[in-house]
Amino acid sequence: MDDLEEEMELDLEDLFDEQVKRDGGRTDFDTEDYKRFRRFYFKELRRLQIELVRMQDWVQETGYKLAVIFEGRDAAGKGGVIKRFMQRLNPRICRTVALPAPSDREKTQWYFQRYVPHLPAGGEIVLFDRSWYNRAGVESVMGFATPEQVDQFFNDVPLFEQLLVNSGIKLVKYWFSIEDEEQEWRFQSRILDPLKQWKLSPMDLESRIRWEDYTKAKELNFQMTNFPYARWNVVQANDKKTARLNCIRHLLSQVPYKQIEHEKIVLPSRVHHEDYVRTPVPDEMKVPNYYTDI
Repeated sequence: MDDLEEEMELDLEDLFDEQVKRDGGRTDFDTEDYKRFRRFYFKELRRLQIELVRMQDWVQETGYKLAVIFEGRDAAGKGGVIKRFMQRLNPRICRTVALPAPSDREKTQWYFQRYVPHLPAGGEIVLFDRSWYNRAGVESVMGFATPEQVDQFFNDVPLFEQLLVNSGIKLVKYWFSIEDEEQEWRFQSRILDPLKQWKLSPMDLESRIRWEDYTKAKELNFQMTNFPYARWNVVQANDKKTARLNCIRHLLSQVPYKQIEHEKIVLPSRVHHEDYVRTPVPDEMKVPNYYTDI
């Protein structure tokens, strides 16, 4: 029940989005089929997260190196999927990398250089919330990179990713695909929700204007970087919950993990000492119980 409550707290974001869509005339969230799917979603998500923990154990035990790239349009749902990946995993083994805009110094480096320190070592999983594919996407569309730099990226990236794979890194690339109307609904939700307004950046607003430019950049990116050793996997993400389940299940299918048998854990009895007296916490150190009457 504690796990379910935690997931329900995360689900409040989805409920707010659904309310925005209801207000806009979309009522498919009130049907019995959707309510039935929601019940299935929570059960299936828990089952998949148990498998993720088993995969994590295997990765740690075997020294496997797993790097997962999450790309897609703004508001496509990448962050929500990553939250569900990370929700039950050990952050010492599985971590998220979401790099800010490059500094002036980083702009003078070899383009891939600032990503290299974040790649997984043995027994680690790294989730890239956007990656070096920024150059083929936002940097190309918004003019942050010159055409020559973009061409150089397309020349270098097959060699770079081949080196990663040759070094023993399993590289899995996801692109989250949403339709024009769905992105608009999600941006409207961000505008209305005080918990998510921080997500709406000037780049997000500009992406609405340049929808077709981003589409052309995506198509060119797929054409140039869908390598046999590091293929793109497109997640249909108009429905956030289905996208999460599909993505997690697909990633589990990409890793040849097996359940690691652990010794049965036995909780030891607490040792009591007759001469020990617990020191009371002073009242001025206590956080007030604001909700004592609830």
